[in-house]
Parts: sequence; C-alpha cells; structure tokens
Amino acid sequence: MKALVTGGGGFLGRAIVEALRAEGHEVTAASRRIYPELAALGARSVAMDLGDEAAVAAAVAGHDTVFHAASRTGIWGPRADFWRTNVAGTRHVLAACRRHGVPRLVYTSSPSVCFSGRGHRRVGHDLPYPARFQCVYPATKAAAEELVRQANGRNGLATVALRPHLIIGPRDPHLIPALLDRARRGRLTIVGDGRNEVSLTWIDNAAQAHLDAARTLAPGAPHAGRAYFIAQEDPVELWPWLNSLFARVGVPPVRRRVPKWLGTAAGGLCELAWHVLPLRGDPPLTRFLAAELATDHSYDPSPAKRDFGYRERVTMAEADRRLVEHLRGSTS
Repeated sequence: MKALVTGGGGFLGRAIVEALRAEGHEVTAASRRIYPELAALGARSVAMDLGDEAAVAAAVAGHDTVFHAASRTGIWGPRADFWRTNVAGTRHVLAACRRHGVPRLVYTSSPSVCFSGRGHRRVGHDLPYPARFQCVYPATKAAAEELVRQANGRNGLATVALRPHLIIGPRDPHLIPALLDRARRGRLTIVGDGRNEVSLTWIDNAAQAHLDAARTLAPGAPHAGRAYFIAQEDPVELWPWLNSLFARVGVPPVRRRVPKWLGTAAGGLCELAWHVLPLRGDPPLTRFLAAELATDHSYDPSPAKRDFGYRERVTMAEADRRLVEHLRGSTS
C-alpha cells in the first residue's frame, strides 16, 4: 500500500501512520507543517494546506490509498475557517483522488454528524443527519461526510467514512487533559443526572479500524459508500468513570451537579456573551457541550465487524488500565 495520511502529525493521524509503517506500507503524512519525528518511523512528512487545491493534488499523486484524517475541530470559531478545512478541503482531496486515479479513500468523520441534542444508546450506523446542528463543527463534518459518500463509485474511487467516538490514549492533546485540568481547578460540573452512557475509543483501535476498512475497500464492497461508528465494545457511565479515573491519578472527584436545562441555558448565555463581547478563546460552556455532557452517546461497532472485519484489539478494561498508567507516568 502506498498511503497518504492527511493530518498525519495529529493524534489519530500519527497513530494511523504508525500502524501502516508497522505493516511495512509506504506512507506520506501531510499536515500543516513538517513533523521530523515521522521520519524516524520511516514515513515522509510534507507540509500541505487543505485549502490549497494544487498542494492537495500534488500530495495525493502517486498514492493508491488516502486516509483523510485532517480536520478543523472544536466547539467554537469562525464558520468560514471550519468550512475551508472540513468541506472545501475534503472536496479538494476527493478531486485529487479522481484526478490521479486513487482507488481507495477512508475518511475520518465523527458521531457528532448525527447528534440532534437527543441521546444515542448503542446505536448502529443507520442514523440520519439532524435537521439542525448545534454548532459549526458537526455541520461541516456532516457536509464533508456526505461528499465522501456521494463520491463512492465515481471514476473508480471507493470511499468509506468512519466515526470514532471520544478517542483516548497517549498523546491525546485535548479530551482527557482538558477534563483533568478543569477538574483540578474545580471548574468541572456534572450536567444532567450523571448516569449517561458513553462510548470511548482507544487510539490503537481507532487507527486499526482505518486499516481494516482500507484492506477490502473497493467498488461494490459491503462498506463502500457507507459510514460506521467505531467505539469500544463496552461503554461506560461517563461521570462515574471520570471520577474513578480522577481518583486513581490524584484529582478530586466532581460533585457539583446541575440539571440539563440549566446547563443548556448557561451554555446559551456563554454563547451570547462570546458573540456580543470581545472575549478571547472558547466559551467555557455551550449548548452543544452541555447536551454532550448530559446525554447518552454509546455506539455499536458490530456493523464495522460484519462489513469489513474490524476487531477490537484493546478492550475497555485494558484501555482504562493503560490510560491510568500513562497519566500517572506523565505527572510523576
């Protein structure tokens, strides 16, 4: 396999690069800057702006598989920035694949493309997009995912979209470090009844799912043109799991609690303040984030197992153990 990984210097992208190199594949990692550490893995690192159509076409040339993992993430920011990277950038990648005859594209999507504010409990991949999105990130990811699915079968290109949920593991730059930081500072609050069920995804499982999907991806394959949730087989109750994690790494548990309606109202007020006042950074809470913290988000990976042979390499129990071991080591 001659693979291009967009976002190859990021959390998931680098794990995909590592998994590909472990199998001996030829890999190019394309990111916004050069990552010298990828050379130690035997991969080529190139700088590429997804908004630059010519640069994307040049990066794609010469590869037979593209893993499109790069995206603009977050719950806040200018719509134009999200659109340029997530939608226009994906359009550029697809055009480059067609231009250079690339037969396979695996796209990294997100379960948030299906989130309407109501919970999901152990659902499969057959969920519609909501009529309205609560923030720009899922709106642009859904638009990009739809482009990917519609491109399947055109000019010999087979496509599939994967939706890993809440990826955890070493080198996580956002999720767990942010929660730990807020908990240490006493700025984390349970939203809702605290019993919502959530799926997590260990980083190695998320990366290997991409390779599993690519291996048999071709026009007419069962998974071609479809989207799949990727998650641990065993979900967790979010707040008890977080408090257990905090206790094992020496962080005080979260006890403060607000009902979902109050969290949603507070999120709306924060959004209004950030719109009206010249405040920097992201709001501490938004309506989207409040809903995410309060509702069920658990997903069934069995369709991915059935259609392209995905299997869980690291169980939730082992992922939990490894995460605690990593966090203890990083703070010692």
